[in-house]
Amino acid sequence: MPSSYERLAEILDPVSTVLLTVECQQGVVGPDSALPELAREAHASGALANIARLVAAAHETGVQVIHAIAERRPDGRGANRNARLFRAAERLPVQQLSGTAAVRVAPPVEVAEQDLVVRRLHGLSPIQGTDVDPLLRNLGCRTLVVTGVSANVAVPNAVFDAVNLGYTAVVPADAIAGVPSEYTPAMVRNTLALVATVATTDEVLGCLRRPRRRA
Repeated sequence: MPSSYERLAEILDPVSTVLLTVECQQGVVGPDSALPELAREAHASGALANIARLVAAAHETGVQVIHAIAERRPDGRGANRNARLFRAAERLPVQQLSGTAAVRVAPPVEVAEQDLVVRRLHGLSPIQGTDVDPLLRNLGCRTLVVTGVSANVAVPNAVFDAVNLGYTAVVPADAIAGVPSEYTPAMVRNTLALVATVATTDEVLGCLRRPRRRA
C-alpha cells in the first residue's frame, strides 16, 4: 500500500497541478492591511512565507500559479451588501480599490510573467463566479493547491468550490491563516480534512520537486 506521501506525490503531478493563492494582497496581509489582526497572523504563523516558498517552487517546476484578488470599484458598483462582512468592509480605513496598491500581491510572494491574476468585484469565493474555473479547465488542471487567507471565509469557499467542480483539492495547512490563531487548525482538522488532502508546505515542495519517471 502506498504511503500518504506517495499518494500525495501521485496527486501533485506538475503537469496537471495549479497553485492558487487567495487574497494575498497588500490591503489584506501587507503592512497597511485593512485587517491588521489577520495580517499579523499570516506573518507570525509563517503562512505567508510558506506561500512564497510554494509560489517560488511552482515557478521552478512549471506549475501554473493563479493569484485570486478581491477588490471593489471606488463607487462600490456591483459589490455585495447582503452580509455583515461586506457592510463592515465598507467602513474599514483601508479599501481594496481597483488599481491601488491594496490589490497588488504582497511581498514576499512574487508574481511571475506566466502567472495569472484573477480579480473579483463581488462575492466570497475566489472560484465561483470568477474566471478561475474556465482557466483551470483550459490549463488541464486536475489538482488545485489552495493557499492564502482567510481560513475563516475565502479559503474554505475555494476548497468547497474546487471539490464541487471536480478538482482534487490539496491544502498545505501551514500555508493558510485565519483568526483567531487557534481557529485555523481546528477548521482544517474538522472541515477541510473531510474534503481535501491536507499536507504541509514541505511535503508539497518535496512532491513538486520530486524527479518524475519517464514514460
